[in-house]
Amino acid sequence: MKTNPFGSFPDWTKQWEHFFNHDFWGNFQPFFQNNKKTPSISGVNIYKKDNELLIVVCLPGLESIDHVELYTYYKTLEIKATINLQFKGFELVEEGIFQGTWEKTIPLPFAVKEERVEATYHHGLLMIHLHRLIPDNRKKRIEIKKLE
Repeated sequence: MKTNPFGSFPDWTKQWEHFFNHDFWGNFQPFFQNNKKTPSISGVNIYKKDNELLIVVCLPGLESIDHVELYTYYKTLEIKATINLQFKGFELVEEGIFQGTWEKTIPLPFAVKEERVEATYHHGLLMIHLHRLIPDNRKKRIEIKKLE
C-alpha cells in the first residue's frame, strides 16, 4: 500500500522553521505582501449620505495639486498621485510615509455623475465629493429624418 509522501507534513512551514531553528518565512514577508505596482496607502475613508459620497484620501507631501489625477467612470474612482517628501540638507534614514507614484482604484457603491465631481486638497487631505447618477427612465422620442 502506497502512502502519501506529503501526508506527514500537514503544515510544511513548521518543518522549515524547525529545520532553520527560527522563523524562516518571517524574513520573506515583505516579498509576499501586496507587491503590486503601487503600494497600499493607509488613509482612504469613504462616507455616504443619501445620494452623495465623500472620499477622503491622506496624501501628505504633494508639491502641487498637478501631481494628482482623478478619473471617474460609472461606479469607479481612480486616483493617481506622486508623493515626494524632500528636506534640504537631510538624508532619509527610515521611511514610514510612502513616497513615489501611488495609484488606487476604488469601487463605488453606486454610479456617479461624471460632470458633478468636486475635489479639494487641504492640509494633506484630498477630499472628493461625488453625486449619484440617477438614471432617467422616461421614454424619449427619437426624431426620424427623411432622406432624399
